[in-house]
Amino acid sequence: MDARNPRTRDNGARNDPAGAARDTDVLVVGAGPTGLLLAGDLAEAGLGVTLLERRPGTISNLTRALAVHARTLEQLDARGLADELVAGGHPLASLRLFGDARLDASRLHSRFPFVLITPQFEVERLLERRAREAGVTFRYESEVLGLDQDAEGVTVRFRTPEGLGSLRAAYAVGTDGVRSAVREAVGLPFPGKSVIRSLVLADVRLAQEPDSPFTVNATGDAFALIGSFGDGWHRVIGWNRRHQAGDDAPVDLDEVREITRLALGSDYGMHDARWISRFHSDERQVPEYRVGRVFLAGDAAHVHSPAGGQGMNTGLQDAANLSWKLAAVLRGHAPDSLLDSYQTERHPVGRTVLRSSGALVRLALLHSAPGRLARTLAARLLARLRPLSGRAIRTISGVGIAYPAGPGAHRLAGHRAPDVRLADGSRLYEVLRQGRFVLITPSDEPGGVRPAEDRTVTVHWHSTRRTAVLVRPDGYVAWATDATAPAERARALRTALVHWTGAEPGDGGPIATALTPQGHAADRPAGR
Repeated sequence: MDARNPRTRDNGARNDPAGAARDTDVLVVGAGPTGLLLAGDLAEAGLGVTLLERRPGTISNLTRALAVHARTLEQLDARGLADELVAGGHPLASLRLFGDARLDASRLHSRFPFVLITPQFEVERLLERRAREAGVTFRYESEVLGLDQDAEGVTVRFRTPEGLGSLRAAYAVGTDGVRSAVREAVGLPFPGKSVIRSLVLADVRLAQEPDSPFTVNATGDAFALIGSFGDGWHRVIGWNRRHQAGDDAPVDLDEVREITRLALGSDYGMHDARWISRFHSDERQVPEYRVGRVFLAGDAAHVHSPAGGQGMNTGLQDAANLSWKLAAVLRGHAPDSLLDSYQTERHPVGRTVLRSSGALVRLALLHSAPGRLARTLAARLLARLRPLSGRAIRTISGVGIAYPAGPGAHRLAGHRAPDVRLADGSRLYEVLRQGRFVLITPSDEPGGVRPAEDRTVTVHWHSTRRTAVLVRPDGYVAWATDATAPAERARALRTALVHWTGAEPGDGGPIATALTPQGHAADRPAGR
């Protein structure tokens, strides 16, 4: 917790406006990376959070994700976790896709111009520690059976080794993976299809280390990647066109070795497998990320092929988008309608990831002579056309993601805010650790507009830039202006602060009405 922004923690019972007792503010179902980040954010905002997880209370290291992209590292930096994660991983300046196709991450304008290779359980370890320190209540071995919701709250029913139970909250979020019980409970379909069958996964030791901690290639008949955990163990993912079997078909180390030799030319002397399994990869997305007081995030909302390593990263960014909005609504700083923007902003991103990862895997597995020629041409285009390759790495890394800003908005609105240096020597993402909006202005800003300090931190440019920028807690630009006339500038800033933070500048208190993200006045509670 940032010493500059002390927050109260209250995980006791609450009351709905109608008088019905509730056990916590938010119930999060699923203790993977998405759920852990979301729960930690909400608890650091002073809210009561209970996290339900079906597994026992241990983090499994048998996880699939290995790549952490730049935008995810920026989000972790805004929570004080990125440097520790980077210190234990393997930064790669480029990401190999297939054949000679590579994406140059070193060109990213980010504090993290690389792809970090580190196992998912390391990300979970840091996020769980943060969530516990923030006061999240963990309830393991809790299998969700169903839920009921009304205008004031949601009740989640679950089973534990001790018997049946239920908890009531203002909102619930399903981050419980591809087989989401929350998604099933709210009756949402999960349309899509299997994109690739009979993938094999294994954790092995190698007699010979590959040249890179992340080695990947595809031929006409096989695909394989090897990623290092950094402790002597390696994750292998492979696919053999000539051996397609169901998920429950037996798989052994000899099959993994054969696939790796076909795709990479060597099995690197793999031995002592501690875990081997077979699975299939789907492309699916729910039509709605919100049903009343229930939300879906991560794999519960969208799943896709492992190409590009975007799965865990997309889920973490879902959580970063939703957490500050839930906190704003529950603290009385914004109307419930703000939560609709989670669907507006994140559903198109999930759809884009499905398309891009699907295109990568289909291109990598092309088998015909024309298909292989097309793959070769695609690799050459990525290598030679810098605008194309730059756009591709910005998309896959998440750095290039932007949200709709509405008509008449400043050109910066909706875009990711870069980690700029500030006048006091700090960085923007260090200031974002306070969990508030950040207003960046010149040091001699005219007009005397004072944002409510419990909602907005005011800082100044290190440079002579005159633009005033309001940055959301998730690191995206909410509003900006280049106006120079003092009265016009002050009026625009006052309107933006009311719109986004729900407080009249200068008094720090709640106001009777605020603007929704679409710009319409809406009634809202006066806050707790």
